[in-house]
Amino acid sequence: MLANMDKVKELIPQKEPFVMVDELLTYTEENLKSRFRVMPNNIFVENNCFVESGIIEHMAQSVALHTGYQFFLKNKPAPTGYIGSIKNVEINRLPKAGEYLETVVDIIQEFMGVTMVKIETFCEGEIVAKSQMKTVLAK
Repeated sequence: MLANMDKVKELIPQKEPFVMVDELLTYTEENLKSRFRVMPNNIFVENNCFVESGIIEHMAQSVALHTGYQFFLKNKPAPTGYIGSIKNVEINRLPKAGEYLETVVDIIQEFMGVTMVKIETFCEGEIVAKSQMKTVLAK
């Protein structure tokens, strides 16, 4: 593990109760793996399930975590960014409260503050969601 929850909070612009990543498990320039435990009191939990918008937010924050860690390695503060687009979203099932999500972010292209990624989210070893996303750094 590269970063626990306290460090992760320094690497992303989101603040509680809107933090949807707990741990940075692996990092390379082209890839990241994050983890998040769905808690019953999470703002995206309905009927004991983590809803679609929560999964997508978790994916986006995993991308932000990659960028934040990249800046941390350069001794720079984590930047704020925005979702530019999301496409090809597939959600196979909703995780239950108490389950862990592990998300793999693969960088497809990064240029001038725009990052295009492929994202896969796993729960209990099965893929529960995948998408492609474009994020843009704020100026």
